[in-house]
Amino acid sequence: QVQLVESGGGSVQAGGSLTLSCTLSGYTYLDAYISWFRQASGKEREGVATVFTKYVGGTNQHYAPSVGGRFTISQDKAKNTVYLQMNSLKSDDTGMYYCAAGLRSGGDWYRSHGYKYWGQGTQVTVSS
Repeated sequence: QVQLVESGGGSVQAGGSLTLSCTLSGYTYLDAYISWFRQASGKEREGVATVFTKYVGGTNQHYAPSVGGRFTISQDKAKNTVYLQMNSLKSDDTGMYYCAAGLRSGGDWYRSHGYKYWGQGTQVTVSS
């Protein structure tokens, strides 16, 4: 059984930082995308960042233009955990943040409908 468990959300003032964690069980993320999405109230879920871990070789990361340069996605293979380091947070970053895995072949990482597995989400609130 695949499980994704997010943690690390909270409330922070604009300009502050948070680090989110997504711990995976029952799932190997080799040759697979693990992504972070967020959903603000009344808006569609949007892709924030993804990491693709190659079975042989390194990793690739991609970011939404709105978070590039501020957010960093990384992983700890030993802990089977993917992190999202968020710096210089803005009020627009407020929302529920979800971890996703199991992107179907040929799917775009930033489109939520292509993923099979989701975590329960962790709330991030940025106050100005």
